[in-house]
Amino acid sequence: MRGGGVFVGELFGRGREEPVPGVVLLPGWLGAAEQRELVAACREWARAPAGMRAVRLPSGGVMSARTVCLGWHWYPYGYARTVVDGDGAPVKPFPPLLDALARRAVREAYGEDGGGVAGAAGYVPDVALVNHYPHGARMGLHQDREERVDAPVVSLSLGDACVFRLGGTESRTGPWTDLELRSGDLLVFGGAARFAYHGVPRTLPGTADPELGLTGRLNITVRQSGMA
Repeated sequence: MRGGGVFVGELFGRGREEPVPGVVLLPGWLGAAEQRELVAACREWARAPAGMRAVRLPSGGVMSARTVCLGWHWYPYGYARTVVDGDGAPVKPFPPLLDALARRAVREAYGEDGGGVAGAAGYVPDVALVNHYPHGARMGLHQDREERVDAPVVSLSLGDACVFRLGGTESRTGPWTDLELRSGDLLVFGGAARFAYHGVPRTLPGTADPELGLTGRLNITVRQSGMA
């Protein structure tokens, strides 16, 4: 959907899309077996200690999506090595599975040489946020600004499809580009779009493959923190 609200179309099927500079969508990037492997892994990562939690914002509101962090613990608006806004446990390590997937994702999005996108050629991911969206959950427009480098962000979708809203870098107001992200899709944003406002205004319940055994949507966001 662009500007006033029209979806980026599928006139010629779901091929690679670059809806705005720096943003690459690769539909169906994860095969069925890879998706099942990631769902099983997310269930393990979500277990306590340092498990999945509801994030309370400084305003007092609570995010409707639930989150577990790997490598570094994200909280509004910073990173820590322990779950400072939860059970206080050490954050779980960043897994080799996501390291390999994220590096491959950036190569396939921008090419082996990074295509001139900042941080793409020497991409070293070290943090992941796994968000579970139950039916009715959403994510308001926000920027990913806690990292100390401007390396690309890798986003993997599992389960129910969603509407992903992408805006500009200066404010939350439109115009926006809306994309439908489905299970197995890869979205990478970097370069001019690295600090774009983005969010999930709604999920599309009942669109997941029943064989995944997943209710709602899982999103795995992988980043390079730039912290030692």
